[in-house]
Amino acid sequence: MEPCEVVVAVDLGGTRMKCGLVAADGAVLHRETRSTPRALPPSGGGGRAVLDALLETVVELSQKAAADGHRVRAVGVVVPGIIDAEQGTVSAENLLWVNTPVRAEIQAALGPDHQVHLAHDVRAGGYAELRQGALRGTTNSLFLPLGTGIAAAMVVDGSLVSGDGYAGELGHTRFVHGEAAELCACGQYGCLETVASAAALARRYGARTGRVVDGAREVLELLAEGDADAAIVWDEALTALIDALVLYTTLVAPTRIAIGGGLVGAGETLLAPLRAGVHERLTFQREPEIVAAELGEEAGCLGAALLAWDRVTVDESGEQTE
Repeated sequence: MEPCEVVVAVDLGGTRMKCGLVAADGAVLHRETRSTPRALPPSGGGGRAVLDALLETVVELSQKAAADGHRVRAVGVVVPGIIDAEQGTVSAENLLWVNTPVRAEIQAALGPDHQVHLAHDVRAGGYAELRQGALRGTTNSLFLPLGTGIAAAMVVDGSLVSGDGYAGELGHTRFVHGEAAELCACGQYGCLETVASAAALARRYGARTGRVVDGAREVLELLAEGDADAAIVWDEALTALIDALVLYTTLVAPTRIAIGGGLVGAGETLLAPLRAGVHERLTFQREPEIVAAELGEEAGCLGAALLAWDRVTVDESGEQTE
């Protein structure tokens, strides 16, 4: 590939970082995956190890781009948690970050000549699906990845909704009540995430049977084999998801909902009952299409790149009008 302008894109997850060098036309010139170190207890440095690994990654990718003859125009980094876009700080429980000045740390590591764009990982994935994936052509839609946790990217009237960094936490809305409601990591009881995430499927199956399983994948295999406990856990997850999608449809009226994350690997075992359940519940509401997301694990990294290129374009436009 001839030398060209690129952005550095990093999708920081709790266990892995998905990274790339992406040209303006969307071509991925380099991609790699790195391990995310475990956040340590506060006495051992807390989330500093994660931040240091992120800084090392963006610096090394920038150096690789330069060594390959490319010009780095910007760096796009997407992370979980609550992001203060104005201050560039992040609070993420799984990373042990509390108002951590992530953008300033990246800027200091790279120097003043690099633009740094910091965004939420799920919203970035939703933006990628909107631009190049399952949500193309929509102006009111939803990207809902079902993985270790659950969060949503909401497209309303053509724009991603950020809510000052707080929007989209559908996984922390209560859909389970009474004695069945489990304590969520967020401190509430009965959150969608406690029953319908991939992690919840494995945990709840183990609690019912006393058997340790290899994640949601094994629960789905047991479901296909006719395991009664797997069927109960799966049906409870579907019921909560249908409740969530009906509520969201009533409030925001999406025309299309793209389901992503690890659970979408179940295919029509997941999608068909969701469609049927939502259809049965709706009365006057506009019924959305419910489809599988298209970009898979690359969505977050691609979204980071697209958002970074958007920032470059805006800044160039501003320079031309001054």
